[in-house]
Amino acid sequence: MRFCKNCVMPDTRPGITFNEEGICIACQHAAKKKEINWEKRLEELEKLCSKYRRKEKGVYDCIIAVSGGKDSHYQVHVMKELMNMNPLLITVEDLFTSTEAAKHNIKNITETFKCNLLAFKPNPHAGRIITRYMFEKYGRPSWYFDRLLYTVPLYYAHALNLPLLVYGENVAYEYGGLDCEETYSARNQIFNNVAPQINLEEFKALGLTDDELFYLKAPDQEILDKLDPMYLSYFVKWLDFKNYEFAKSRGFHDLSNEWKRSNYIDDFSHVDSFGFVLGSWMKFPKFGHAFATDFASRMVRNGDISREEAVRLVEEKDHNLDNKIRDDFCAFTNMSTDEFYKALEKLYNRDIFIKNEYGQWRLKPENYEKRRKGE
Repeated sequence: MRFCKNCVMPDTRPGITFNEEGICIACQHAAKKKEINWEKRLEELEKLCSKYRRKEKGVYDCIIAVSGGKDSHYQVHVMKELMNMNPLLITVEDLFTSTEAAKHNIKNITETFKCNLLAFKPNPHAGRIITRYMFEKYGRPSWYFDRLLYTVPLYYAHALNLPLLVYGENVAYEYGGLDCEETYSARNQIFNNVAPQINLEEFKALGLTDDELFYLKAPDQEILDKLDPMYLSYFVKWLDFKNYEFAKSRGFHDLSNEWKRSNYIDDFSHVDSFGFVLGSWMKFPKFGHAFATDFASRMVRNGDISREEAVRLVEEKDHNLDNKIRDDFCAFTNMSTDEFYKALEKLYNRDIFIKNEYGQWRLKPENYEKRRKGE
């Protein structure tokens, strides 16, 4: 493993690159963003919105894909209150146990911003089968829901003739990954590595039908060419804490009074449900880093903490798998705890991990040293 000299991101993150100085591409992009004229970018956003803004009262002029989280609150604020658009909100629910914060937040976002919302609730039968299969075979337990998060808004935008489809951040550009071009267009988002296309014949072999699998396919290119999906992070400065503070001022609830997660640094990211966030943690056994690394690296880039503090937080949090995450995932997929850990055992990357005296998988000692030294 090789670690960024500035933050704590390793080169095992899929698609990330380092320059000759040992600085990861996400840190390079963060430095470049300090030179952006955000007032000019906001003017570009106004120009784009003017292209789609409709004069008829009550007629939608864009779709915003939301979860109800802190970023969703900020997205709706920018599009409706700053850009004077009339958005239709679309959310794709996961099928795990919702937190009380999530129940409040999805209601709050519609009431606070006075928007209509369409909720897509996936087929539990297909979801349960695919979620367990994708966890056991690929280590991608949230793939089914992640995939629908990408595909469903595209299909609805086409069906409702609302080409302007608003997403939050460009994950690849902001944090490092495949297709990390700086662009407002999110047309290629569906082809990134978060929820890649899987041969649907694999799922048919599990007894699922074409009807149950339809929305897992990317829309035809003819449909994509008619849409104008965008990343809001191209037009406005995208910061976790800024979005959180704004959302909190408009009624957003974090998890501070509900769930102290053993593997998270913060209590305001990924607040929607328990089992779903197994997906973000699964980066740990496969790539040696999880959300604590992601979040600590962002804090370093923003100047909130030192690299040394980031290392401490990552070593304290990243390897933990919160019991509520495991239990909720097992309950949904009908897995026993024993079956869960047997499947997980096979997914650890032996090139970077070794078992300690307690039977716990931990990074090899040399990888801890490399992270601490930034090399």
